[in-house]
Amino acid sequence: MTAPAATGTAEAAPARRSRRLPVRAPDALVVAGYLALAVLLTCGQWGRPGQLFHQAGDQILFEWMLARAAGAVTGLENPLYSAQLNAPDGVNLMANTSVLGLGVPLTPVTLLFGSQVAFLVAVVCCLAGTATAWYALLRRRLVDSRAAAAVGGLFCGFAPGMVAQAGAHLHMAAQFLVPVILALVFHPDPRRVWRHGTLLGLLVAYQLFLGEEVLVFLVLAAGTFALAYAVADRATARRLAPALLGRLAVGVAVALPLLAYPLWFQFFGPGHYRGMPFHAYGYQLDAASFTASARQTVLGDDHLPGLLAPNPTEENSFFGPGLLVLAVVIVIWLWRRPLVRALAACGLLFALLSLGEQVRLDGTSTGIPGPYRLVAELPLLDHAVPARFPLVCVPVLGILLALSLDRLRAQPAAGARAGGVPVRLLWGGAVAAALLPLTPTPIRTVPAWPVPAFVAEGGWRAHVPPGRTLVPVPPVTGAGVSPAMLWSARTGLAFPAPGGYFIGPRAADDAAARWGAPDRPTAALLRRVAETGEVPVVTDEHRRQAVEDLRHWRAAVVVQGGLHHGDPVRRTVDALLGPGREVAGAHVWDVRPLVR
Repeated sequence: MTAPAATGTAEAAPARRSRRLPVRAPDALVVAGYLALAVLLTCGQWGRPGQLFHQAGDQILFEWMLARAAGAVTGLENPLYSAQLNAPDGVNLMANTSVLGLGVPLTPVTLLFGSQVAFLVAVVCCLAGTATAWYALLRRRLVDSRAAAAVGGLFCGFAPGMVAQAGAHLHMAAQFLVPVILALVFHPDPRRVWRHGTLLGLLVAYQLFLGEEVLVFLVLAAGTFALAYAVADRATARRLAPALLGRLAVGVAVALPLLAYPLWFQFFGPGHYRGMPFHAYGYQLDAASFTASARQTVLGDDHLPGLLAPNPTEENSFFGPGLLVLAVVIVIWLWRRPLVRALAACGLLFALLSLGEQVRLDGTSTGIPGPYRLVAELPLLDHAVPARFPLVCVPVLGILLALSLDRLRAQPAAGARAGGVPVRLLWGGAVAAALLPLTPTPIRTVPAWPVPAFVAEGGWRAHVPPGRTLVPVPPVTGAGVSPAMLWSARTGLAFPAPGGYFIGPRAADDAAARWGAPDRPTAALLRRVAETGEVPVVTDEHRRQAVEDLRHWRAAVVVQGGLHHGDPVRRTVDALLGPGREVAGAHVWDVRPLVR
């Protein structure tokens, strides 16, 4: 995720640190390479609407958010709230991962090509953009070698954890502002306070609309790095501290007015909630995961990562043994540099925090308490998922790699031979040997039921008057994959629907967080049938409850598309509502006569 600050301000001449490097053809080739790799990793979905990335529910969520952002822009609506989902209550989008920072600028893409293409463009921008931003920071501040910066940027943007997050969590993969923010915070020129502080405030505000969790990790990592650097080089820290604190003060003064209302809406607006619907401490990593291969790499498999990480999207620590050995060598080799010592301290701390409250090794609890338990109850950290802390280690390792490669290039002695082999060649081979096993593979996809033509082509419009809803079958509650969200996203939020995959309050008078809308009896019944394929005995009480639930949802039409247990579900709905009919690839029940 976020990174420790890449400052190094005391370790090079200010003239070199502050100069603006012109963009040359090799720089453009590096960026083009990042873009090409990002497109390759998403190739399983381009032009394939029947495919979703393996964490299908998360992609559906973000497709819907992108479609909603486009609708808010074109309709001049409140982007922080929507009644198009979870009808009739709506959803507090600011309290969910609405990624407005991606959705708003991608509005033309969403309107022209649809939510799936917009999602894929967002994934490409997150991966390639993050790599490019780190490349630029490394090139301008820390290294002279373009190749060293390119390798560092490549790892920062395409490490296993970044690829794992990109296939599901846009809010975690959108880290392209992190290097820019760090460059402003730790700028070597003590005179640039107001200008850089203002830019800092604007970028922090924008990052909040990309992903709050990344922003929290950024603040924690930058603070840890700053403290470690101050210990490593007290003289430089004292000299630069006034300007740094000044920029932070200006940044806070700029960001707070911009974020006051959105944050109020998130914590106190309609549909706000308290806490989280899951225990964050349950999402920890196994200590053995740091030397293992992730699924989405050339050496990865499905078995071992499943034992070492809570789920496929949280494989954030799978660096392999070679890279960790290189990191230790680099830290020892460059230990005299305060920057390296501060990076090492920051990376080690966040790696240890990812092990949770009790350390596990190869799937077995060791009984050793993890350092996370010391901070688990602190504000902000009590909601942080421990498994994501190693995302801080990604740029730490990327910077260390770049520094080592640049050091060899900078020193004439680096060309000396060791046992007849050039040291540069030896070290370059070692870096290649450590990174090649981490080469990412295209993000895995799974088939998805197509949007029924009845929905996609607008046949539903004849059945749904204003103020009424289209109810999918099953009307999912909880954290289940929601057909309504996919249909809604792919049709540009053309109709309101109940349920959905989001976080909201348990009830109107209970703000405790839960997944999705509060359960309605009919929704729970149909979901159970869809999961088991077992048709229940439908009673008059079930029918009465179904009508009551449909009235609550303000339903006009009930629609069933493709389902694995489609026939049992259809027979159950027939027993509840009366016979439906096949219309354009869907089974449809017009329930307007029932809910008048």
